[in-house]
Amino acid sequence: MMTEQAGPRELVEHVVGAERAGFDFSVTSDHFFPWLTEQGHSPYAWSVLGAAAQATSRIPLMTYVTCPTTRYHPAVVAQKAATVQLLSEGRFRLGLGSGENLNEHVVGRGWPGVRERQEKLAEAVEIIRRLFAGGYVSYRGTHFTVDSAKLWDLPQAAPPIGIAVSGESSCRIAGELGDLVIATEPERALLDAFDRHGGAGKPKVGQVPICYDTDRDAAVARAHAQFRWSVGPWPVNAQLPTPAAFDGATRYVTRDDIAEAIPCGSDVDTFVDAVRAYADAGFTEVALVQIGGDHQEPFLGWAEKELLPALREL
Repeated sequence: MMTEQAGPRELVEHVVGAERAGFDFSVTSDHFFPWLTEQGHSPYAWSVLGAAAQATSRIPLMTYVTCPTTRYHPAVVAQKAATVQLLSEGRFRLGLGSGENLNEHVVGRGWPGVRERQEKLAEAVEIIRRLFAGGYVSYRGTHFTVDSAKLWDLPQAAPPIGIAVSGESSCRIAGELGDLVIATEPERALLDAFDRHGGAGKPKVGQVPICYDTDRDAAVARAHAQFRWSVGPWPVNAQLPTPAAFDGATRYVTRDDIAEAIPCGSDVDTFVDAVRAYADAGFTEVALVQIGGDHQEPFLGWAEKELLPALREL
């Protein structure tokens, strides 16, 4: 459920369709802005999750990912996550990350450097876990204060916490504090670092952008229009403040660049190879992000009949 490319009702329809098609889990982004104006959407992810929890019965739900440090206070994130876990009857996982300027600058608190962002993420995870444990929580850290907070509606099993990683520091936080790791590149080095810091044996979730269309040229054009931001280096993407900034930063990305980086078209083997790279690196789950909110229905039909059977043979 990519909130940047579809409205709230459509996103719920997409996850219902994914459950019907046989997908094993679903994820949702948590944005205030789309990456690019061409994507055209950004509804509130947590309202969508509540609706999705009621509209589905089997498919697990997950934020991919929520930043619990700026736009949201970690105590509020804990309350939201506990509520979605109750609504979904235990199908929710809370994916967390250090965030992007794109979404967090809107509350006017500035955008800190990477070290401070990682420190704030670690404190936020500690606060969320304390609240999941029940009882009143007071906390005074370097970055956050909690004054006598308590979650009055707690699920029997707390949502597992996933942490997004991009380097050694975030891998340490994920390994020490997370129940699973999240990454958007098939890099074994990230998983090795996660394991070194305590993540061995925990789930490892990756993400592959894809663009299905029976017309490959149309798929490449759509992927270029809506997903060219994804080929930029993450340290840069985390700093850019607006869709206009992403447009400027990607003005020299060509359709050929996108065709090389993102599986496009309808050749099953091309999509399977992209997922295989993650499986070979050690990932245990892979989220497929179909590019284009108005192309979900044909993608889900094709995935059910052709793609998912092929992927299950990996």
